[in-house]
Amino acid sequence: MRVVIAGGHGQIALLLEQLLATRGDAATALVRNPDHFGDVRGAGAVPVLCDLESAELDSVAAYLNGADAAVFAAGAGAGSGAARKDTVDYGAAALFASAAVEAGVRRFVQVSSVGIEDADSPDVDASFAVYLKAKKLAEEDLKSRDLDWTILRPGALVNDAGTGLVTLGAPRLPRSSVTRADVAAVLAELLGARNTFGKTVELVNGETPVAEAVRGVL
Repeated sequence: MRVVIAGGHGQIALLLEQLLATRGDAATALVRNPDHFGDVRGAGAVPVLCDLESAELDSVAAYLNGADAAVFAAGAGAGSGAARKDTVDYGAAALFASAAVEAGVRRFVQVSSVGIEDADSPDVDASFAVYLKAKKLAEEDLKSRDLDWTILRPGALVNDAGTGLVTLGAPRLPRSSVTRADVAAVLAELLGARNTFGKTVELVNGETPVAEAVRGVL
């Protein structure tokens, strides 16, 4: 399987690239900073220079040509302003999905966030609300497309060692955390999981092995 990953130098993306390389799959990582190419190669993926905030549709589609799956794992980051949350968390996601359609890559997995339903709540911190609204727009955009999509909403991300044990289910799961390593493991498993096509699932650490949890998505 050849997988193209947007946000290819992110923490979760690098872990996913390592997993794919270990099982013999090929990963192409879209990276906007050439200084990060070494990290991507070290994870076992092929880096390409592509800034989704400024790239043209045809150039992004060219990277996706011949791929079996696409994973959107990019994000503007906690320190970014409202404008970049719109251009990355929403705009880049929509561009990447458009490129997948143009390239004929049907399998598309998008990393989103828990709490989407609270995007318009006055109780949510203003800066976090901007982030949630951008993710919500990206989800709505993806759902409108003729793709075999899955939206993964992880809980609060932590850098502890992966446990291999998760809870994966329909929104809204009880709020909890999940390791980035376990998010990567679930993404790797989702790529071939036809039972998750057209589904939005939330993820936290739990007591079910990753492969079993993915198989159990109904």
